[in-house]
Amino acid sequence: MQSILQVKDLVKRYRAFTLDHVSFSLPKGSILGLIGENGAGKTTTLKLILNLIRKEGGTVSLFGMDPVRQERQVKEQIGVVLDESYFHDTLTPKDVAAVLRRIYPGWDDGLFERYLRRFSLPKGQAIKEFSRGMKKKLSIASALGHRPRLLILDEATSGLDPVVRSEILDVFLDFIQDEEHSILLSSHITSDLEKIADYLVFLHKGRVVFEEPKDDLLQRYGVLRCGEDVFARLERSQRVGYRRSRFGYEVLVRDRAALRRRFPSAVVDAATIEDIMLFYVRGEQQ
Repeated sequence: MQSILQVKDLVKRYRAFTLDHVSFSLPKGSILGLIGENGAGKTTTLKLILNLIRKEGGTVSLFGMDPVRQERQVKEQIGVVLDESYFHDTLTPKDVAAVLRRIYPGWDDGLFERYLRRFSLPKGQAIKEFSRGMKKKLSIASALGHRPRLLILDEATSGLDPVVRSEILDVFLDFIQDEEHSILLSSHITSDLEKIADYLVFLHKGRVVFEEPKDDLLQRYGVLRCGEDVFARLERSQRVGYRRSRFGYEVLVRDRAALRRRFPSAVVDAATIEDIMLFYVRGEQQ
């Protein structure tokens, strides 16, 4: 499958943190969720992809181009939405369009206005009068207004109510329907990723823990709830991490189907993305 984005052995060093040889790819026509705890390296990775900070090793390829040497051609094909709105509060959506029209050769006024109508955003109202959800919708409409091939989203749905989040997720799904567009989405809201992501990349302490198709991951992993007798018989290779309490053990296992065959009476629930993250980050490993 053709990739719209390829990241290989990306390195960035700070005094107290290192992004350590991060590699992954984003196939055309798909949504990749970038997950990990605060400080795992997600935003650093996005900034390196966008050439906002200088990498110290590795390569990034976007649309088969180098985003450093061919920055203008690359960025004309990318829409970006960050956690906060960076439009000045005194501007209106109409003003935003006037600015972006001068920046992007592919800017489409008609498309932008269709998104404003879809999001019920008044184009003559000052942004300072918008709610947080309205500001986020405006950022998304602006990112889509020049017909990008790739959306890069950093916490695009954080702080929004479930109704607004659902509306925005529908827009993202519509965006990739022709299988020519892709989305790279960094988010702490794992339930959103369970709804729309095709692939997941899990960063922990600056390293990639796994890069896998989401459905395969959720189908395999499970949370075993058991007592000391079952836990003692588990092979270390079967478990990712565990939590111990006075009631017994909760164990993240890599293959819940195999575990059920070995322990037919054991309670093994399907793991969520949040379960997987928590056990990797906070569960005991030994």
